[in-house]
Amino acid sequence: MSRFHTITFTPEVRAIQEQMGSRKAYGRVPPQDAPDVLGDDERAFIAERDSFYMASVGAGGWPYVQHRGGPRGFVHVLDERTLAFADYRGNRQYISVGNLTRDDRVACMFMDYPHRARLKLLARVTMAEPSAYPDVTLEPGAKIERVFVLRVEGFDWNCPQHITPRYSEDEIAEILGPRIAALEAELARLRGQ
Repeated sequence: MSRFHTITFTPEVRAIQEQMGSRKAYGRVPPQDAPDVLGDDERAFIAERDSFYMASVGAGGWPYVQHRGGPRGFVHVLDERTLAFADYRGNRQYISVGNLTRDDRVACMFMDYPHRARLKLLARVTMAEPSAYPDVTLEPGAKIERVFVLRVEGFDWNCPQHITPRYSEDEIAEILGPRIAALEAELARLRGQ
């Protein structure tokens, strides 16, 4: 059992798994107290993302999910247990920041829609001054308010079922660019006849 499952499979979850018949598959491996470490696959996957979702919990007990985005690679993998990304000035609501001053735990979901892959990650967050992590800033001139440093506790790859493939503008250009160029060349050739 991964650390992710040790954390998320609470007694209530295990009871439902038992009721629904899936507990046996998960119950064979003993709980893990040591945090999970990111392998090469996880590091490469995170480094290729241009966005992810991060959930925190406020003082009232309500979860809050925030989309985080930037250029591909804006989430830096510092080592096998540590991620960091620059927090740029946005709408200035500071909900995640406020929540994290009370409870440093977050749940993150990194998605690769074209390949229907999903990496779920649990971490503890500290917030640092941008000057402490100068290599984490990728957008020159952007107003960076802080750097989020995530210390990984656990992660889990999720099955591709029910992930609808979606493509960014850059991904569409990668897929269709050569085809469009070939069609334009053929059209120019035909016009020249």
